[in-house]
Amino acid sequence: MATAISKPVSGEYAPYYEKYVSLVRSGNILETLTAQVEKTESVLRGITEEQAGHRYEEGKWSVRELLGHMIDAERIFAYRALRFSRNDENALPGFEQDHYIANGPYEQCSLAVLIEEFVTVRDSTVCLFRNLQPEAWDRKGVASDNVMSVRALAYAIAGHELHHVAILRERYLLS
Repeated sequence: MATAISKPVSGEYAPYYEKYVSLVRSGNILETLTAQVEKTESVLRGITEEQAGHRYEEGKWSVRELLGHMIDAERIFAYRALRFSRNDENALPGFEQDHYIANGPYEQCSLAVLIEEFVTVRDSTVCLFRNLQPEAWDRKGVASDNVMSVRALAYAIAGHELHHVAILRERYLLS
């Protein structure tokens, strides 16, 4: 049962993920993930159904699609963490986020339903991490041709959310 899991260091994740990992403070990552979802849910509940269809620029995702991306990415990152934590040595493929959005149900879902799904996925993610054996946090695997530790995946999940909530606030909720 992990509490203060140290922040991952370079070599535990591909340089691409630095933009996410760097957004997260060191400390109790489980508390961070739990508190974070409450803040994000609060922001999302302030958005109307009409606003949820807004795109800040032609060709960009709607608010619903942005949230759908956050849900998809968290599921994939958590799945990777599960596999790596169990010492699965099989390399995992990457995923093309735009294909997931194009083939996802997000524009047909209400924002309320997507918020519920987001919270449920986060609850599941926290349960997964809460029950890891201490040595599992340092285990590594390969995804998208890059080595990544379980610990780095937890921080990437938190940082990915912070990244997209900042985009939501800066580009979608200006008015």
